[in-house]
Amino acid sequence: MPAPSDRRSLLAWAFYDWANSAFATVVIAGFFPVFFSQFWASELPDTKSTQWLGYASSAASLMLVLSAPILGALADQLGAKKRFLLGFTLLGLLATGGLYWVGAGQWPMALLLYLAGLLGFFGSNIFNDALITDVVAPRDYERASSLAYALGYLGGGLLFAFFVLMVLMPERFGLADEAAAVRLSFLGVALWWAVFTLPLLLLVPESRGLGRRRFRAAVRGAFGELALTFREIRKLPNTFLFLLAYWFYIDGVDTVVFMAVKYGLDLGFPSSSLMVALLITQFVGFPAALVFGRLGARFGPKPSILLAIGIYVLVIAAASQMSRVEHFYGLAIAIGLVQGGIQALSRALFASLIPAGQTAELFGFYNMVGKFAAVLGPFLVGTTAAVGGDPRLALLPILLLFLIGALLLWRVDVSAGRAAVSALAGAAHRA
Repeated sequence: MPAPSDRRSLLAWAFYDWANSAFATVVIAGFFPVFFSQFWASELPDTKSTQWLGYASSAASLMLVLSAPILGALADQLGAKKRFLLGFTLLGLLATGGLYWVGAGQWPMALLLYLAGLLGFFGSNIFNDALITDVVAPRDYERASSLAYALGYLGGGLLFAFFVLMVLMPERFGLADEAAAVRLSFLGVALWWAVFTLPLLLLVPESRGLGRRRFRAAVRGAFGELALTFREIRKLPNTFLFLLAYWFYIDGVDTVVFMAVKYGLDLGFPSSSLMVALLITQFVGFPAALVFGRLGARFGPKPSILLAIGIYVLVIAAASQMSRVEHFYGLAIAIGLVQGGIQALSRALFASLIPAGQTAELFGFYNMVGKFAAVLGPFLVGTTAAVGGDPRLALLPILLLFLIGALLLWRVDVSAGRAAVSALAGAAHRA
């Protein structure tokens, strides 16, 4: 870990996961799928609401796919990772707070604000991910990334637990009904996200990039740098192979996050039980992410990620046979054990496979790959549910994505990949 003088910046950076995980937990995985089906789109058939929810998620991911690399390159040119992060954060929290004012039956407006919230959430993560190289040394990437994800699980879980109590007992909080409680929770998420972003903005250092530049010159430089990066990444075959593997397996992870609650609803499980399952995932995920950080430091990130993928394969296979809510609880525990770990170690592994000085740009690629994957997964689930009429059939593509991702990751030579990055950096320095 960093020296004591650097721990404030590390914690400030890690607390951004605490901040924006409220959106991931309360909105994406928790209340929005349920509230969309039962309040905003109650007149739509279940398969249609699942279809529209999947399409909204895919649309947000596609927008990030098209913009993430150039935004990352531009942030590197301007030395503006924190400013870009702030802009996307403002978009996300304003869209999330805006859901409070969307009335019953107004599902197109709810979807539009949800899409904007997803853009803010995923866009801000590009620049938060890139800042890891400014707060810790490479030897500490695994533990630092896992600490951030663990704080995200804990913070998101605590806030979600409070809002679940508010929804279950609205009269105790002076609210008219459950709908009023859910709508108020969206405002609460926006406030939480705003407050806990402040430590990162105030305390996290940022490399200067190329210094002060005119915006137009920076844009030209960003496109030029992007073309150069395409050429350079071809010199890093293991980095490219990892991105390809990540494309497949993170698609499965994100699709489970997006669609798990909706899947439980389609199977007829009560929404209160699904909220309990999400809480189980959050609070199991907090210590599990820390444990995976130690596993990654001890055995390396690649074997630990493969272990997590194996557990996901078992989870998806079991979910296809699920018939009781107790089964859902068991799967929630299993997902909690690996979800934070696979995300944290993937971020750490990629950070060790890229050259310094292009972190925002290359994490733009990283997030582009992840979000392009997320275009496919929810789309497949939504379409399969609509065409097949059986939500269990929709799980089959997810299983295939995990298996392909594992096979590709198995072929990544991490040591050779890191050596190639060092060689590339040395050549650039000599030039």
